[in-house]
Amino acid sequence: MNYRHAFHAGNFADVLKHAVLARILDYLSRKDAGYRVIDSHAGIGLYDLAAEEALKTGEWQGGVGRIQAARLSPALTDWLAPWLTALRAVNGGDDFLLYPGSPAIATALGRLQDRYHFNELHPQDFASLSALYAGDRRVRVGSEDGYVTVRAQLPPHERRGLVIVDPPFEEAGEFDRMLRAVHDARKRFATGCLMIWYPIKDIAAVDTFLKGASEAGYPRLIAIEQWVREPGGDGPLAGAGVLIANPPFTLADETEAILPELTRLLGEDEEAGARVLRLAEDV
Repeated sequence: MNYRHAFHAGNFADVLKHAVLARILDYLSRKDAGYRVIDSHAGIGLYDLAAEEALKTGEWQGGVGRIQAARLSPALTDWLAPWLTALRAVNGGDDFLLYPGSPAIATALGRLQDRYHFNELHPQDFASLSALYAGDRRVRVGSEDGYVTVRAQLPPHERRGLVIVDPPFEEAGEFDRMLRAVHDARKRFATGCLMIWYPIKDIAAVDTFLKGASEAGYPRLIAIEQWVREPGGDGPLAGAGVLIANPPFTLADETEAILPELTRLLGEDEEAGARVLRLAEDV
């Protein structure tokens, strides 16, 4: 439990992950009925980009910092709109001094009828997350193994919602645990949306994970990946992806259309790239 996302908040991987998350939540909100968000590895919820941790790495400057400074096309502006709405909500405007993690994005975009279960095992981060939502009756905060949360919280009472699995990858075997979570979610909440983040370092491990996920039986399953330089090997994270089960029907096509521009903005060299994989589609 040594991983602290405060060092990495707002980096290139967060931009893609959280922009996709915000679009999914936007789609869920188009129906009046309430939904539930279950976040298995929630972190502290909100990150100060002027704090010591963020200043030490400066990773946010290659992510949200580039987006804030860029002149975006109308298409990319529209695609990023839900995420940018959440950023403006927590900052009170366009000066992004605070960066919202998945809990803060979810609650910023949520409604009175929506409910949230945020889980964080790290004791200090759990305390910060609990304090952040102490006055929000829509939110429950837990502190247990994140994969236990996935099993215990499904199916939600609302029968609509999103499960987020975003582990720290501190220990070996994380892809195996994530794959079990895919199958658990399929058994317990077959119609729900599932979003799992993964780093792109060990290419063979990623391929094995995606193949196993495609065998879970979801009728629609996609993966969205981006890398800012050639992935693989040791060193700083070069690429990451999100696996999404039961995505909104238009998400793959919409994301594929803007990925070239987003990758040009966030890429570090000519090896930068991105792709959308359609692992299972409705017949």
